[in-house]
Amino acid sequence: MRDEGLVRGASQTRFSPGLCASPIGAQLRYIGRMFEVLVYVYENYWQGDACPEPRQLGRKLTAAGFDADEIEAALTWLNGLQLAAHHTRAGATGEEGIGLRPERPVMMQPQSPDSLRVYSVAEQDHLGAQTLGFVSFLESAGVLPPHMREIVMDRAMAAPGEPLALDDLKIIVLMVYWSVGEEPDALVLDELCDDAEARTAH
Repeated sequence: MRDEGLVRGASQTRFSPGLCASPIGAQLRYIGRMFEVLVYVYENYWQGDACPEPRQLGRKLTAAGFDADEIEAALTWLNGLQLAAHHTRAGATGEEGIGLRPERPVMMQPQSPDSLRVYSVAEQDHLGAQTLGFVSFLESAGVLPPHMREIVMDRAMAAPGEPLALDDLKIIVLMVYWSVGEEPDALVLDELCDDAEARTAH
């Protein structure tokens, strides 16, 4: 039986000290089953470099009570995250990061400060207006630079949901920070750990 601390919406979700005011799972009512696995990975392996190899990670996730399909989906998603982060990490030296095999190359060109990101029809349909609005809010606040935004968009397009739930996107943003070895600042944490229903439109 799954660890009760990982049940969706549980108030006693395991939690890394110093992040949100209360456990991520209790704050975000995420609906994607795969995202339960991602939250577990985030809370138990604070930095991507500490994450085990895929096979070992899969065994640990199985022991934690996750289903095989949830684990497979999460490992595939993390696979793409590792590759995207590797291609955007400054001064990348070829290290394996979290040790997951590349899923596909993600080519990202430098962006001019005056350039405007135009979202494709597919991106608009998959993310929806609310979720894209939140991405724009993080950009305007200066906490989601272009290279990280593109990782977020790449992983959002690889995540389930039509459209993608805002709480699921928040988990994706946390995982992108995790993958590049950066700790979100207070503003990011306040926004990412806030209940979507309690947010006002920006």
